[in-house]
Amino acid sequence: MSHALPFNIMIVGQAGRLQYEALIFAASLRTFSPDFRGKLLVAEPQPGPKWPRDPRMSGDIKDALTALGAEIRPFQSVYFGHSYPYGNKIEGLQILPAEQPFVFFDTDTLITGDLTRVPFDFDRPAASMNRGPTWPVEELYWPGYTAIWKSLYDGFGLDFESSLDLAQPDEYWERYLYFNAGWFFGNDPAAFGKLFTEYAVAIRDDPPPELVIQPLDPWLDQVALPLVIHALGGGRPDAGLRGLDGAVTCHYRALPLLYARGRDTQITALEEVTAPNKIKKLLKQYEPMKRMIYQGRGHKVRAMFDRAALPRHEKALRNKIKAAGFWMR
Repeated sequence: MSHALPFNIMIVGQAGRLQYEALIFAASLRTFSPDFRGKLLVAEPQPGPKWPRDPRMSGDIKDALTALGAEIRPFQSVYFGHSYPYGNKIEGLQILPAEQPFVFFDTDTLITGDLTRVPFDFDRPAASMNRGPTWPVEELYWPGYTAIWKSLYDGFGLDFESSLDLAQPDEYWERYLYFNAGWFFGNDPAAFGKLFTEYAVAIRDDPPPELVIQPLDPWLDQVALPLVIHALGGGRPDAGLRGLDGAVTCHYRALPLLYARGRDTQITALEEVTAPNKIKKLLKQYEPMKRMIYQGRGHKVRAMFDRAALPRHEKALRNKIKAAGFWMR
């Protein structure tokens, strides 16, 4: 039985790699979630002072996305743009219909199951837990996790204590609300986008003193996101959402990583949705996809690794692929 509440999906599409990933996303959504009845909206940044080059997608890709049922909606970059392209997911939320439930996905995501069966509680926003201890960064003179996160909650008038996972020890990174921004959802993209923009711009332009030695590029979206979700009454995703980053979606991030560590079902899904000639002709324009998917390089990468005994750290995966000369993105 499909999930009763309809919702919209947003991804970002722009010139370069993302437009080809958007095509794979749209094709996989149509193939593996045929009962999806909401809108797939592709947020496309427009030329302007924040973009030294035209960020718009090519016409043939737009036509293919439209043929797959996607709607392309333009938006203007006011606060971010070329200097922080991750800001597209923040400012792009304005293209979504207000007061309609939404799910955002990073464009480098493959749909492998029925999204309509995922029991989203849109009144309780959440985001991906497929993350590690990437921020804040432990530095010699840093004040510690509690001081850094508390300074942010206090700065926006939020209750810090209620965001903590008290099953985790003090000063251990998992005690603090922290997400991967690869997917997130809520019941009103206008309210979500307004807070996300407000918090991210404030953290970038006027960070609390506790953040003085902390890097915010590329982590700014993941620093602001927990604050937004907490402010809107959300928190960590419950067990019902395990299909995301599981059997229903795969945030692959780079094709060599997908081939190295992906499940057989995920590789099969990728190759199924990229096989039709109309899609193949377009994806072959992009060299990494041409080589990885269509010329067999992906399977050479796959043969290098035992999925049952992968390196603990992604960096080791990347280094081994790079050493073999197979890294592409």
